[in-house]
Amino acid sequence: MTAASTGLITEAELDQLEAFLFSSAVSEDALDLIGTHGLLCAVNISPIKVPEQEWLDLLFDSEPTWESDAQKAEITGLLRKLNHTIGHDLYNDQETLLPCELTLDTDEDDEEDTTELTIWAQSFMEGVFMREEDWFGDDEETVAGMLLPIMVASELFDDPEILEIRQDRALSEEMAEQIPELLVDLYLYYHAPDK
Repeated sequence: MTAASTGLITEAELDQLEAFLFSSAVSEDALDLIGTHGLLCAVNISPIKVPEQEWLDLLFDSEPTWESDAQKAEITGLLRKLNHTIGHDLYNDQETLLPCELTLDTDEDDEEDTTELTIWAQSFMEGVFMREEDWFGDDEETVAGMLLPIMVASELFDDPEILEIRQDRALSEEMAEQIPELLVDLYLYYHAPDK
């Protein structure tokens, strides 16, 4: 199977991709695997197609230090496969499995307050911001309502309503659990309006 083939990504390939994204070959500001998944979910849902090079540039922040053209082709191929896998799930009305727990609770021992779900949600919103006018153009209120659980999880917004939800632990956890289902709803909203 070539890197360019559009099969679904395997666990081993995800591990390989994750190792590369954690390596010194990429910028410290590049997305990790969780962030990459969030970004690619938004890219797949986007009402307007986002060119591959544009999302790759955002994902990597700056061009990685490739060992060889072969490595570049392999990693780019794995990212295409991940992108295709997410698109395949959404197209088939399947809830996408997020590569992190659906919780905003942090461990008491954890020094960092940012949960993996927050990292995922921030990267998803980065994908939304790439085509913000297209996302919100037709019916801003409906789309904002659908995106609310992701906006809450992202911690990027200081809107009073969102801050209030963040303070309500039970409600924010309930919203976090809705995110996989919500991705399908958003996809259908843009790509199957007659359903």
